[in-house]
Amino acid sequence: MRELMPIAEKIAAALKARGQTVAVAESSAGGLISAALLAVPGASAYFIGGSVLYTRKSILALKDTHEEMFAGIRGATEPWALLLARTVRGRCSADWGVGESGAAGPAGNRYGDPPGHACVAVTGGVERAIVVKTGSGDRIANMYAFATAALSLLAESLERR
Repeated sequence: MRELMPIAEKIAAALKARGQTVAVAESSAGGLISAALLAVPGASAYFIGGSVLYTRKSILALKDTHEEMFAGIRGATEPWALLLARTVRGRCSADWGVGESGAAGPAGNRYGDPPGHACVAVTGGVERAIVVKTGSGDRIANMYAFATAALSLLAESLERR
C-alpha cells in the first residue's frame, strides 16, 4: 500500500483544494484504489464511496442500474471502465468517477483477455480511459499495477482541469 500513497496524497491535496469529490468502482484492483485514497488523513473531505464490483450481479444491485445499460459492451474494455466510472460518479453525486475492470491473474478472464490486462477510466472535468497490460500472471502485482494506473490517470486528469 505504501507505494500507492504518493499518488493518493497528490490526488487528495488537489481534490481538497478544489472542494471536489471522487467515487470509485473497481473490480480486479480489489479495493486498492479506494484503500489508497482512504489512507490519506482527511479522506472524508473528498472520498464519497467505493465499491468492488467483481460481477455483473453486483453492478446490477446498484440503484437504477439495469441490464440494458450494458448492451453491446463487454467487461474489461475501455467502454466498460467508462460505464463503471460514469455510473459510480452519478450514483454517488461525485465530481469525479474512477472505473476499473480487468484480469488480475493468474489466468485470463472469461472474455479472453490475458492476465495482467485491465482498463481504467476517469470521468469528471475530463473523460479518459486507458488499457493496462503488464504481461504478468502475478495476481498481487497486477492488482497494484491496476490501482497505480487508475490513481495516476486520476492525478493526470486533475492536472488537466
